[in-house]
Amino acid sequence: MAANEAGIEVTAPTTGEVVTEQQQPQPQPQSHKLDRKWTFWFDNQSKQGAAWGTCLRKVFKPSKLPGNADFHLFKDGIEPKWEDPVCASGGKWSVTSSRKADLDTMWLETLMALIGEQFDEPDEICGVVASVRQRQDKLALWTKAAANEAAQMSIGRKWKEIIDVNDKITYSFHDDSKRERNAKSRYNV
Repeated sequence: MAANEAGIEVTAPTTGEVVTEQQQPQPQPQSHKLDRKWTFWFDNQSKQGAAWGTCLRKVFKPSKLPGNADFHLFKDGIEPKWEDPVCASGGKWSVTSSRKADLDTMWLETLMALIGEQFDEPDEICGVVASVRQRQDKLALWTKAAANEAAQMSIGRKWKEIIDVNDKITYSFHDDSKRERNAKSRYNV
């Protein structure tokens, strides 16, 4: 190898031809596309009757939301409601928090795990809801097929590990919750 005015010369390993530094191909940035598209949803039940748009503002953390507000991240095409055809036969894993900092940490860890496809059954998951309440906040991971106990238990164990809680988390069927406000949980981890 010898240096010249154009730059440092190198020998191409496969062809043996000499190319200068300026002629070397630049690495192309790699695309890391997500496996799924996601949609954020926000509703604030404390401002009924307000004109749409009057309550809009940037949202950074669930703990900064006003009371009785829900912040959702669902797969694109799935609405965060029991009536959505994808959610209709599903249920949700729930965890409560009395500390705002814990809610923010669990929310962030859950978002990263969902978007980063960290669950073994990613097709089973619909989305996550952070519910800000006066006494106790709640995080709920919504799934598609509540009756699929093996999948739900796997998701529940993984989620508990991701959000790093020691307390029991519970799973309830949407059908049970529709009938009774305080429906009994079906699965526990």
